[in-house]
Amino acid sequence: MFRTVLLAAAALSAVALPAMAQTSPGEVQARRILERTPLIDGHNDLPWALRQGHGSDPYAVDLTHDLHASTDLHTDIPRLRAGGVGGQFWSVYVPASLTPPDAAVATWEQIDVVRRMVAAHPEVFELATTADDIVRIHRRGRIASLMGIEGGYSIDDSLGLLREFHEAGVRYMTLTHSKTTTWADSATDAPKWGGLSPFGEQVVKEMNRLGMMVDLSHVSEDTMLDAIRVSEAPVIFSHSSARAVTGHARNVPDNVLRLMPQNGGVVMVTFVPGFINETVRAWSAARAAEDARLKSLNPGNPAAVTAGMAAWTAANPVPRAGVADVVAHIQHVRDVAGIDHVGLGGDFDGVDALPDGVDGVDAYPRILAALMANGWTEADIRKLAGENVLRVMRSVEAVAASKRSERPSLAAFDGGAPE
Repeated sequence: MFRTVLLAAAALSAVALPAMAQTSPGEVQARRILERTPLIDGHNDLPWALRQGHGSDPYAVDLTHDLHASTDLHTDIPRLRAGGVGGQFWSVYVPASLTPPDAAVATWEQIDVVRRMVAAHPEVFELATTADDIVRIHRRGRIASLMGIEGGYSIDDSLGLLREFHEAGVRYMTLTHSKTTTWADSATDAPKWGGLSPFGEQVVKEMNRLGMMVDLSHVSEDTMLDAIRVSEAPVIFSHSSARAVTGHARNVPDNVLRLMPQNGGVVMVTFVPGFINETVRAWSAARAAEDARLKSLNPGNPAAVTAGMAAWTAANPVPRAGVADVVAHIQHVRDVAGIDHVGLGGDFDGVDALPDGVDGVDAYPRILAALMANGWTEADIRKLAGENVLRVMRSVEAVAASKRSERPSLAAFDGGAPE
C-alpha cells in the first residue's frame, strides 16, 4: 500500500496504515493512483476543532494515533495516510458572528495554529504555497499543508490586510461565510449588494494580482456571477456541491457550473449531508423551523425548547446520506462542467455529521473506488483527485506573475450604498 510513498515515509513517520486486505480491490487501485497523484482536499476545519476542543494546542491531542474511537475528530495522521491525502487546504476559519476587527485577530491566531500543527509533526506535514510545492512535498512522502481564509470579513475591509495574509501563506479566501459582508452577498443571508459591491470587485482584482484564489463557496449566485465576471484567473469552490441534485443555497447552480470551462475553475464537491441529500436537507429545514417555533412559544424558557426539540427529533429521526450521494454530486459536476472542473473538498471537522461510509479523511479511496465502479478511468480519477486543482493553482500563479509590475491597489472601503 502506497509503496512509493511509504519508502520515503517509513523513515519519516511511525504511522501504521490499515492492512491492504481490509480494503476492496477498487480501493487498492485508488491508493496506487494516489501514490503518484496527490489528492488535494479543498477544505478541512481541523484548526478550528483544535481551537474549540483542545485549546488551540496541537500537542493536546495525539494526531499520530487513529482518533476515530476516542474523539469526535474526523482527522488524524493515520487516517490522512490511509486516505491518500497528499495536499490539504487547512481552513483558518473564524465565525461570521465576530466583528471584522475581532475576526482579523482570530484569523491570525488560526494561521498560528496551522503553523504550530505543522511544526509539531515535521515528518508528516510541510507548508506549501505553490502548485510546485505540493508536487515536491508529495514526492517526499509528506502532506503539503496550505491555508485558506473562510470569510471575507477577516480582512476588515483592508486590502493591506489581504496582502499581509497572502504574505503569511494564505492561498485562497472564501469571499463570504454564512452572513453577507460589507462588500459581498452570502448564499445564506439577505442580499445587500446584488453580488459584489464596487469594493468587492477591487478585492477580487487584488487577489488576482497577488495570486490568491477566489473561493466562491458560501456566496450567493449573484456574487458567483460577479466574481467570475471580474476575475482574470480561474475561481474555485473549495467545498460546495451541485444545486440541481440537492436544492441547498450553498450549492452551485447549473448555470454557474456551465461557466467553469471558460473560466477554468474547479468545483470541489463537499460531503456535508444536508448539501448532498435532499431528504436530509428537508429534514434540517424542518428542524430549524420547529426550533424557531418553540422559541417563539417559550420565551425565556430554554428547558421547554430543549424538551420540545428532543420530542420532535424522537418523532422525526434524522435521515442518512451515503457514499452514493457523494458520487451523484461529483458525477453531476462532471456532466455539466466537465472532467477538468471537478475536485474534492470534504469539510471534515467542520460539520457535526457525515455520510455513512464517509466518517473521516480515510474515506477518499472508498469514494474513488465507487466512481471507478461507475466507469471513471484512472485519468479521470487523477484529474478529480489533484490534477485539476494543480492546474488552477498554476493558472492563478501565472496571472499574478503577469501582474508583477502593477502597483498594489490603494482602494479603500467607502461604505457605499448597496445597489
